[in-house]
Amino acid sequence: EDEIMLFEREMKEFWTKLKSIYGTEQINQTLALRDACKESIKALSEKWSMKLKEGDMMIDKIQEYNKEILQQSQRISENQERLTEIKSNLNREEEQKQELIDSIQELKEELIKKKEIISSKNKAAKERVERLCKSKVLFEERLGLEIRRIHNEQLQFIFRHIDHKDPDKPFVFTLSINEQGDYEVTSCTPPLDCIAEFQFKVRETNNFSAFVANIRKAFTALCYK
Repeated sequence: EDEIMLFEREMKEFWTKLKSIYGTEQINQTLALRDACKESIKALSEKWSMKLKEGDMMIDKIQEYNKEILQQSQRISENQERLTEIKSNLNREEEQKQELIDSIQELKEELIKKKEIISSKNKAAKERVERLCKSKVLFEERLGLEIRRIHNEQLQFIFRHIDHKDPDKPFVFTLSINEQGDYEVTSCTPPLDCIAEFQFKVRETNNFSAFVANIRKAFTALCYK
């Protein structure tokens, strides 16, 4: 407070000396100039204050934009990761699809080969059955044999005139062609112990006439035991 009072006293003394030196008019001009400067400074202060406020608002907006850009960048990064994962899944699915197509193609080719093999075997079996049927008359005349075609493309061979005590007594065996295209005896009445041996031999030699003749001989041997 003492310093303030001292400052005010010195200011009064200064103004007193100033008035005595320059006069009232110059002092008034100085005061007017001072007031104009104050007004100008005040206007500039208000203007720069508004500029500062606008700058602060701009900084806040920029910070908000930066925050939003950061969030968008994070979302873009997450979307890129998802996109990469989706692409990876699509690639795996495409590989699995190609593997499945290849497997289907292999199965088709294998199926075609099997069909060709089956068709070839069926053709060979039918040709054998046809040859057997053509030999029917010969067997009936010379061996007293009757051949019948029964279910599942099987042939039934019926021998008679074997048992001199009962010439009409039938001796029967049934023959088929299996999946491997080989002769297979499916039944034999009366049963013969040597039927498996005869079956093995005809598969090796393919001599069907000898096969039938051997079975007839075996039936005949049963009657003289």
